[in-house]
Amino acid sequence: MRPLQDVRIISLEQYGAGPFGSLHLADLGAEVIKIEEPRSGGDVGRYVPPYAEGEDSLFFEAFNRNKRSVSLDLSTTGGREVFEDLVRGADAVYSNLRGDVPQKIGITYDALRHLNPKIVCCSLTGFGMTGPRATEPGYDYILQGLAGWMDVTGEPDGPPTKSGLSMVDYSGGFVAAIALLAGLHAARRDGVGMDCDLSLYDTAISLLTYPGVWHLNEGYSPARTRHSAHPSLVPFQAFETSDGWIVVGCAKEKFWQRLAPVVGHPEWAEPGSPYATFSLRRERAGELLPLLEEIFRAGTAEHWLSLLTPAGVPCGPINTVAQALAEPHTAARDLVVETEHPAFGKLRNLASPVRVGERAPAYRRAPRRDEDAGYVLGDLLGYGEAKVAQLRRSGAFGEPR
Repeated sequence: MRPLQDVRIISLEQYGAGPFGSLHLADLGAEVIKIEEPRSGGDVGRYVPPYAEGEDSLFFEAFNRNKRSVSLDLSTTGGREVFEDLVRGADAVYSNLRGDVPQKIGITYDALRHLNPKIVCCSLTGFGMTGPRATEPGYDYILQGLAGWMDVTGEPDGPPTKSGLSMVDYSGGFVAAIALLAGLHAARRDGVGMDCDLSLYDTAISLLTYPGVWHLNEGYSPARTRHSAHPSLVPFQAFETSDGWIVVGCAKEKFWQRLAPVVGHPEWAEPGSPYATFSLRRERAGELLPLLEEIFRAGTAEHWLSLLTPAGVPCGPINTVAQALAEPHTAARDLVVETEHPAFGKLRNLASPVRVGERAPAYRRAPRRDEDAGYVLGDLLGYGEAKVAQLRRSGAFGEPR
């Protein structure tokens, strides 16, 4: 069996953060049944441009591989009945909605425990279910600004800058997946489920990590650094070469001792040098870094990497996305996978980085909207044709046809 093959998750998810978290659980074998609200056309991610065709998009494919889809209107009596039948046989209910919505629509543990005492209700919201912002919608870009990330990103004389990727969303998805697995473990051990109240805000604040701890204890004020330099380790930053950029980092003294000879100044690492230690290099960063920058600009990126890598100095090119995906190591780690799609044909996607055991993951394209209704209603719930027809007439799956 695959690691999570005995886990069933009923998911009310949309867009990026929630689907990203359950994607990795699905890749590990969990059965993720994605409930899509029919009146709005299902997950909004299906329609994100520019690569969208009908109700399919490459954005949606990036977040929903290996899942099942069923259209269900929980606001109707019939839709609620189907949902509750699913909860009876599930391990978790997973959602990423606004903080006040889980309680309003009855997907919290208190609302579902009578159906399944072991159900784990995992809610990833923008700001959590409590606090003054609980009713506000939360989006990655907003959270990067609110949590101080943008204030410390970019060049010192430039504007506040967001990350090039939606890192609050993706980190929040990982946090939700970890919480769900922890809740599931406890529920199977104790026989009692629970709520897991996660938020993008909590995730973003926690990821301030040591600069946040420095501020809380010593009043440290993080600031943007030139060329993405580390706030305290010198040198650890981007350096411009004659034909591109590279990153060089000396996170340990031994790396500085290796770097100094490569750049033609072995004396810089000798005892008594004004640059011999972490503290000295930080104090004299204003004079040392311009010297290093001039040296690196005199050679190509390939030249410097060919010297630094064998010397054991942490370094790497600053790739474009295309270059990163073409890296030999990307192929060696099987990070690009292929599936067949009725609209897009052979579709290349990115593998999950979560690896458990030796068995290779199996990949299935993202579901088309309501594609798995037959499996969910018939095979899983055992509904007959008459029952399904009655539910359809009631609007449980959307407007009656």
